[in-house]
Amino acid sequence: MKPIFIAGPCVIESMELLEQVACKLVEIQKNLGIEIYFKASFDKANRTSISSFRGPGMEKGLLMLNDIKQKYGLKVLTDIHESVQAQPVGEIADVLQIPAFLCRQTDLLVAAAKTGKVVNIKKAQFLSGVDMKYPVEKAIEAGAKEVWLTERGNIYGYNNLVVDFRNIPDMKSITSRVIMDCTHSVQRPGAAGGKTGGNREFVPAMALAAKAFGANGYFFEVHPNPDEALSDGPNMLQLDELENVIKSLL
Repeated sequence: MKPIFIAGPCVIESMELLEQVACKLVEIQKNLGIEIYFKASFDKANRTSISSFRGPGMEKGLLMLNDIKQKYGLKVLTDIHESVQAQPVGEIADVLQIPAFLCRQTDLLVAAAKTGKVVNIKKAQFLSGVDMKYPVEKAIEAGAKEVWLTERGNIYGYNNLVVDFRNIPDMKSITSRVIMDCTHSVQRPGAAGGKTGGNREFVPAMALAAKAFGANGYFFEVHPNPDEALSDGPNMLQLDELENVIKSLL
């Protein structure tokens, strides 16, 4: 199965940011002959602090994502946090993503499945790859035509994640498309004084290790200036480094 790539900023900060990233993704897609999905969140509903930036909200965010889709011809992936969001998001997004913390929420999975769009379920930080057969079953029984699973590491004590790469082949026994979230897997949750820290220097190695274990999709949150990003900056990949990282996986 040909690998796919998912990339974009963690959260919608501005239209200018979305366009800057989209331009680069179109360039990479053309240069390397690959398929890239544009990812950005309209609302980060699970930020560490009440004062953290969440995004423009669903109504405005969907308009911005649709503009990117129409102008640049990129398929769009975004996440939903409540079942009532599924139908309107499904009218624009090609892939509805279920956040890791919410992957057991039955109503959310069912609502996403009923849109007829691809459902990407991120593996919870407290579950094994084998456990993910149950969220997939919920989505399939609710009518999902295609379900992806994404590995993003497991909780290891406090403020730390580790990746058990055996989860990738375990999840491939459940569904054919298994994605490695190469940037969230290097997070340090809540470890930066009311926000999440991270170690972006390990992102390229995470991707290569996932390839060795059979991943056939790769997820990168990218930003032109990660240190100035409004969400997940410490674990986001520098936008200009993305093409070389993808080349290493081809």
